[in-house]
Amino acid sequence: MIAVVYSGSNNAGWRLAYKGRTIASFNTNAINPYFNDQKHIIQLFNKNINLIHHAEEIKRIHFFGAGSSTPELRQIVYDAFTAFFKFAKVTVGHDIEGAAIACCRNAPGIISICGSGSNAAWYDGKKVKPNNYGLGYILADEGSGNWLGRQLIKRFMNETLPANIKQKFIQRYDADRKTLLEKVYRQKQPALFLSSFSDFFLENKQDPYIRNIVTTGFDKLLDTYVVPLQREHPEASVHFAGSVAFNFQDYLREAAEKNGIIINDIIKEPINHLLTYYSNKN
Repeated sequence: MIAVVYSGSNNAGWRLAYKGRTIASFNTNAINPYFNDQKHIIQLFNKNINLIHHAEEIKRIHFFGAGSSTPELRQIVYDAFTAFFKFAKVTVGHDIEGAAIACCRNAPGIISICGSGSNAAWYDGKKVKPNNYGLGYILADEGSGNWLGRQLIKRFMNETLPANIKQKFIQRYDADRKTLLEKVYRQKQPALFLSSFSDFFLENKQDPYIRNIVTTGFDKLLDTYVVPLQREHPEASVHFAGSVAFNFQDYLREAAEKNGIIINDIIKEPINHLLTYYSNKN
């Protein structure tokens, strides 16, 4: 039996399969070594009946997750998995590696994630090439769910939202300045809170003001990360993964075309593509 796991900032998708047949499909809380130590990750495993039931049957695990960007951070995840799944061979990679495999398989291409966070990289068909991107929700993540959340909250508190959007925001969240500031600056994982406002953007997608914020974020994402990569690899195909890219793909494609970029495909969740890829390899 194999397990394929893809963890973003909000949750981790799991697929367990045996001889090409899916045995279990479920989500758990996200697994991110920036925020979760080995003990916490093992506790998460012990709360899931699927993992408890199949722990000894799983012989190979392919994990890709946000935060697993350095050998030290990947080791935290690896140690947790090997402690719980005692008979499994475990590989741990960054979420953008998983997105690259899901979109490109063994072909080269430019891959960008735009979900709760955002990132981009060049994939040579075997490995993602290191770069200076992936600076996180404070310094980067342009166009992502948490970037959108920052724009919305800031404009609400600065009282620059149009009256119709402000009214919808108040009705939807019943929030005030004090509460919003506490959630952003005092809770443990503010990026999760910020990215939760993606639903508001989706619900009001057709509003010109909302559309302008979304397309501005995509312009920043493309200009900062994707355009420089395309200059280096002008013949490469371009792929996107993530909920924000998928849910606003019409806006994303328009923004890309303005920059002379043709997007090959946009997938919402890499997990099913990864399962197909590794099921065919095993």
